[in-house]
Amino acid sequence: MAKQPSGFKEFCRKRLVALKRKPQTIALLAMAIAFLYYSLNLTQISNTTARIQGQGMGLAGFATMLFSILSLVCFLNAFPHRKKVNIPMLVLMLLMVGIVIYCDSYYGGCINTAITRAENRIDPTGANAFIATAAHVLNVHTVILCVGVALVALLPVYAKLLRKINTNIDVEDNSGMGKIDISGEDA
Repeated sequence: MAKQPSGFKEFCRKRLVALKRKPQTIALLAMAIAFLYYSLNLTQISNTTARIQGQGMGLAGFATMLFSILSLVCFLNAFPHRKKVNIPMLVLMLLMVGIVIYCDSYYGGCINTAITRAENRIDPTGANAFIATAAHVLNVHTVILCVGVALVALLPVYAKLLRKINTNIDVEDNSGMGKIDISGEDA
């Protein structure tokens, strides 16, 4: 009898088999990480909106949260289980991610305007350090979203590469399989 793999090696093999079946999980994780990163730093974004009070900043922050959640829902509907890719949902998801990236850049522009204007300039240090943190959060969020979009675009490429990985378990003593009589005749 062959010895079955166990422990960490078997755990990794099972995860790799799951990725081979659903390679879109990689892109979904990137999009979920972007959403979580923005959501967990929402306090700095909200404090920045309250301090700067630029035109449309609150709406941009709201749109970012709303379209981030909706893009995740569209992503899940774009790749249904054991069916072809739902192209309209994929296009809608990419459109929403584009809106989120635009809102991030608009919000970042409002921050940049507030800290570089000639009169009544806001200093992003000391008590207002959250403004610099919010600008950094927006930049990192945009980068993670771009990586997620790239992973969605390259899905056919790395899906083929994942399929080439051998995840079979070597089973010893299969040499006697040819000697088994399956004809059903009594000898």
